[in-house]
Amino acid sequence: MKEGKDEEAASGLGGSANGDGDGNSHHIIDGAISLDRDSQLQRGLKSRHIQFLALGGAIGTGLFVGSGGILHVVGPAPLWLAYLSMMAVVWIVMNIIAEMTTYLPMKGITLPYFTGRYVDPSLAFAAGWNYWYAYAILVAAEASAGAILLEYWDTPVPTAAWLTIILGVNLLLNIIAVEVFGEAEFWFASIKLITILGLIMVGLVIMLGGGPNHHRIGFLYWQDPGAWKEYVATGSAGRFLAYWTAFVRAGFSFITSPELIGLAAGETVAPRRNLPKAARRFLGRLAIFYGVSTLIIGVIVPSDDPNLLSAESNANASPWVIGIQRAGIGGLNHVINAAILTSAWSAGNAFLYSGSRVLYSMAAAGQAPAVFARTSRRGVPYAAVLVTWLFSLLAYLNVSSGGAKAFAWFSNLSTISGFIAWIVVMVTYLRFRAAMDFRGLLHTLPYRTPLQPYATWVVLGIVGLLTITNGFQVFAPFSYQDFLAAYITLPAFAVLYLGHKLWFRTPWARSVQDIDVLTGKKEMDELCADDVEPVPKNWVQRVWFWVA
Repeated sequence: MKEGKDEEAASGLGGSANGDGDGNSHHIIDGAISLDRDSQLQRGLKSRHIQFLALGGAIGTGLFVGSGGILHVVGPAPLWLAYLSMMAVVWIVMNIIAEMTTYLPMKGITLPYFTGRYVDPSLAFAAGWNYWYAYAILVAAEASAGAILLEYWDTPVPTAAWLTIILGVNLLLNIIAVEVFGEAEFWFASIKLITILGLIMVGLVIMLGGGPNHHRIGFLYWQDPGAWKEYVATGSAGRFLAYWTAFVRAGFSFITSPELIGLAAGETVAPRRNLPKAARRFLGRLAIFYGVSTLIIGVIVPSDDPNLLSAESNANASPWVIGIQRAGIGGLNHVINAAILTSAWSAGNAFLYSGSRVLYSMAAAGQAPAVFARTSRRGVPYAAVLVTWLFSLLAYLNVSSGGAKAFAWFSNLSTISGFIAWIVVMVTYLRFRAAMDFRGLLHTLPYRTPLQPYATWVVLGIVGLLTITNGFQVFAPFSYQDFLAAYITLPAFAVLYLGHKLWFRTPWARSVQDIDVLTGKKEMDELCADDVEPVPKNWVQRVWFWVA
């Protein structure tokens, strides 16, 4: 009997009904997930909002700055192919997250909640802390990128001061101004999208000779210095390793972006209509932003440009700024650098918000110290915000290690945490699908994605290989610092998982017949039955409904 109670406490699963004194009951599961109808109706995010959130999370310094480091190391062809490959991986991850959350879009859900419900509470515990760690590291990574960008103007302000300003504003926005957080992020994300669209157009102009120097470069830099730079080995092996290295490093640009749609599911209006819509549109829009922009980056900047992000260079690190300078366009480089800096600031702010909310949810579910569930009078989980922010102070390593080196460290750490999170999500989906199949309920899924479950098995293998081989270059020659950055996350995750399992003596995995795929379904069916899809009255509305 004790073990059963321990498992329930460990997982947070199981429902409770709390009366409100008027005979109405409020059903709470997992300590924080509400099934109360009044709570479910408090939804404010529309389809365009969650699409904006996901795109805003995907478009950050990984594209604006990190892509320059990849270009410098492996050349333009592996850079472009790697981002195309990673987009295919992200599409599958996005699909399965949308499939699960569309089925049960309950208020307050998190992906670790589904892991605990469909797989194992110990895996959910480790996944939750892994998410928090990844978000906290990403705050530091974005601050490091911001410091690199600020060095472009060669100001007398020391790096430590810039880091203090960036992190300080992030803390203030998360603790004091939560009520304007969504509005601030909307405008930050708007700047990101406008910037990348403008950069794509400017890049095409430069490529075709429309710049002040009227130099039609075309694909000149793919010929000299070349499309591929061999990496670690020579010949075809060196070219493949160049692509694989770019594939691993491209993951940083997409880490946590598919999850944003899942996290927003409980706040979305008409979730079973808008979540699938957002998931379907995500890949197409991502292809424009990443597929086109990474191709253009490799066209307008040679891979041997000394200003690209590398161990020898901190300034001028954005390949976009470098390309604009090389074309002789004056003034625009400062505008673009400022816009990219805003992007880094915005992303760090959003990651601090997300990390603190993950920690708060874990505390509410009994998987983190209860102190992190404390909130201020305005509802701000101040303890969770503060501890997440304190962890991000690792960005000050930037002062001694050099901006590019610190950025590479944080990128690697957060990328592997993200890969682990995706592996857990895919395992969770496979168990969810197995349980639905066992109960003969697959036909009831409101949103079914193509190629499943086979695509998930394939991508699970690919992401597993990426995780295991992400640091292969540290062995030629061996570097213990790089080895730790590449692999320390794996034993840390194992310690969390096995430690929780030994302490609570949870089973290795829930049997298929014991997986609960029904709790909450009735309430979600009733909620979504009230949804009436808007009918366009004219061609303008028809276009708008299709876009948004």
